[in-house]
Amino acid sequence: MSRIGKQPIPLPSAVKVSVLESSVEVQGPKGKTVTSIPPGISCKVDGGILVVSRQDDTKQGRAFHGLTRALLANAVKGVVEGYKKELDIVGVGYKAAVDGKKLNLSLGFSHPVEFPIPTEITITVEKNTHVIVTGHDRQQVGQVAAQIRAYRKCEPYKGKGVQYSDETVVRKAGKAAK
Repeated sequence: MSRIGKQPIPLPSAVKVSVLESSVEVQGPKGKTVTSIPPGISCKVDGGILVVSRQDDTKQGRAFHGLTRALLANAVKGVVEGYKKELDIVGVGYKAAVDGKKLNLSLGFSHPVEFPIPTEITITVEKNTHVIVTGHDRQQVGQVAAQIRAYRKCEPYKGKGVQYSDETVVRKAGKAAK
């Protein structure tokens, strides 16, 4: 039995879960998430607990069992607490600003970079160099943060670029003068 898959998911009182034919809909104070269920996996709600089970003991069935349980646990946590990724912009003249539904980034290019903010995601900027990406879908929050970081990853010599707040950039030594 999968060690992850067999663990039940406790449901807070503010969360409503409806199990459909091939998906599970999780609704809470932060939003609504629909998670698809692979064939061979079934879900049921017993009181305040969501239980995931599988039909057979094949390798793929065991893998999907743990995956489905983890995705549903992330969905429950997301609609209750939400997810957050923080980015730091390092470099002279590098800055960010939110303008309506766009994130304007000045990253040393000849033009400003405009990033359209998805509807389910909230982006805030503190001190022009600290970007906070929040939302209820863990995958989408991580994807948006990775797309912003991909515009200018931190380079190893001066450390200029966009990096996660908890990321450490390994610096290289420059040329040594003789």
